[in-house]
Amino acid sequence: MKRFVLKSESFERQPDYRIDYASVLNPAQFKAVAHGGGPALVVAGAGTGKTRTLVYRMARLIESGVDPEQVVLLTFTRRAADEMLERATSLLDGRCRLVRGGTFHGFCHGLLSQHLPPFTLLDAEDAADVMHHVRSQSGAARNGSLFPNKKTLLAIQSTQVNRQESVDDIVSKRHSTHLPALDAIKDVLIRYAEHKFDQHLLDFDDLLVRTLDLLRTDAVVKARVSGGIRHLLLDEFQDTNALQVDLAVELCAVHGHVMAVGDDSQSIYGFRGSDHRHILSFGDRFPGAVVITLEENYRSVQPILNVANGLLESTKQVYPKRLSAVRGSGEVPALVKARTVEEQSRFICQMVLNLRESGMELGQIAILFRNSRDSFDLETALTQRGIPFVKFGGLRLSEAAHVKDVLSILRILVNPADGVAWNRALGLLDGVGPKTAADFLAQIRSDAYDWTAGVRYKDQIKDLLSLLSYLKDARPKPAIALRRIVDWYAPVLRKKFEDHIKRGQDLEVLLEMADRYDTYAELVTKLSLEPIEATAVDVAGAEVGEKPLVLSTIHSAKGLEWKVVFILQCLDGVIPSLYSIDNPEQVDEELRLLYVATTRAQDMLLFTYPALARSGGGDYFTKPSRFLDGFPEADLEPWVLVEEGSGLKTLDDPSMSADVPQDPENRENGQTDARHQLEGTMPLMFHPDDAGNSSQPQNEQGEDE
Repeated sequence: MKRFVLKSESFERQPDYRIDYASVLNPAQFKAVAHGGGPALVVAGAGTGKTRTLVYRMARLIESGVDPEQVVLLTFTRRAADEMLERATSLLDGRCRLVRGGTFHGFCHGLLSQHLPPFTLLDAEDAADVMHHVRSQSGAARNGSLFPNKKTLLAIQSTQVNRQESVDDIVSKRHSTHLPALDAIKDVLIRYAEHKFDQHLLDFDDLLVRTLDLLRTDAVVKARVSGGIRHLLLDEFQDTNALQVDLAVELCAVHGHVMAVGDDSQSIYGFRGSDHRHILSFGDRFPGAVVITLEENYRSVQPILNVANGLLESTKQVYPKRLSAVRGSGEVPALVKARTVEEQSRFICQMVLNLRESGMELGQIAILFRNSRDSFDLETALTQRGIPFVKFGGLRLSEAAHVKDVLSILRILVNPADGVAWNRALGLLDGVGPKTAADFLAQIRSDAYDWTAGVRYKDQIKDLLSLLSYLKDARPKPAIALRRIVDWYAPVLRKKFEDHIKRGQDLEVLLEMADRYDTYAELVTKLSLEPIEATAVDVAGAEVGEKPLVLSTIHSAKGLEWKVVFILQCLDGVIPSLYSIDNPEQVDEELRLLYVATTRAQDMLLFTYPALARSGGGDYFTKPSRFLDGFPEADLEPWVLVEEGSGLKTLDDPSMSADVPQDPENRENGQTDARHQLEGTMPLMFHPDDAGNSSQPQNEQGEDE
């Protein structure tokens, strides 16, 4: 018997791609873009073209014949989705606009609008108002014990939903002072849910919860929704929470084609409910997943990446990566030791001005920091020198509520007719409502602001007037006056704010700054409220349209980049945060945070820290961040600042630190007490003197991460 072997044939038309993907992408990017089907995880190191990869992936899917309406792109901001769809449209054609792109919450809102009776979506303020109403109706706050305010209750509720933890665990781990009220907290949260249900109200967490419930309980809806998604694309997967991962599993249940892009080393939003373990366990939730790693960096020069790679060696990440620079070599990052916080600010100001004189625009320079309060001294120094800046992440010093409270007392001393300051100060007192405050102000106005006219009012007002009278008569220095005010305010701070410990640290910063001023009026003027944008306009300088210097928390800087980056206050107890050092997982996230900050820099990177810091107990020696230990000088070059022509010794001189007694408050962090004051006001000298003259070319992919 003869046999004829048939050759396999295919009459399916092979796509005729208009874009030569292999030539415009590097091999790892092309592998991700050309991935055929099934689950895939693209581990995209910082600056390796994450967005570019997603954009080309969308274009290729559509060129392959996939209906664009069956492609879903989920991101964490609507703006990010819109930008990617626009770029894909420019790359290919108008079909890319038909891709369903948006946020998790936006997608869920659209789906629920089709399957639920009409409902009202609560924004954050609306949700807080509803929680306040329910809290008041429950009577839980009237039982004589400390009960969480509406914002704390919402935080507990949101953590329960997004991290899928029990209320018992959340309260015991994060809000232990409220453990005695645990049962009452549970009751209020149940009432909150019932109230929303009865009134057809949904908050942002409900969008995720109700969508997941719908997909899990209604097989017809699940088949229609999941069956209509041929390819699911997920951006910033390292920032997902448990609910979002569960939703992704349900959404790709029919076709199973899901591509997630992210970087486990840039997971820094644990406080918002995200968990980097989700990206590490991607293969468990999506069996058979292919892992593709992008390591070619288009943003930074190699010396910056050497530091970034060194930081990664200490992380507990599962996906190993080593970033390599397409742009080649450049400036070696600097570790700059200043004597004091003030000298640190002077150095940054002088470096910024030098860089600008060398031709660099202010908008190409950024100063990053762990906490918003870390930049308060620098903000003052920049303002004094007329250097325009904008700040992202957190409030400026004088915008914080507790700082406003303290300064209101000082403002009354400067201007007794300041009704706004009086109302704020009186509002801090128990039992003093608007009517009492109005009556009091009317009387002291009629008596030409004779504060003794208020003695017939409540004891709380008498205490305030006693403080004001003392400060008015004694007229102590601003720092001493503020210390008295802060001491008077301490009980109010503890009662008014649940995070009073952190806010107390802000007030210590304020006290430190006050030490440099001679009059109350001067201090109040320097710290008066002023919108950041107005500041930038007022001191915009000679070049019209020049963008201002950028000040930003590291969290707010993620995804952005600048030619030159300063990372401020690189101290143990700051990064890593003092609150994290006993928790290995939190320390690891703090390390990832420094990695994110490091990889924002394109040409030049400077870590700065003061060798001396100030607390209520005096000055003490600090320790630089433990994360910067062990780097060879070839990778991280030490800079020491000295006063020009002063002949002063540097803090590296052994005579500066011998036989110095230890401060008990800081012994645990290896910090030592000291009493050295920086002298002179001449310009600082620092090494090297040719900073910022990098001429490395930029790659077109540098905008992506």
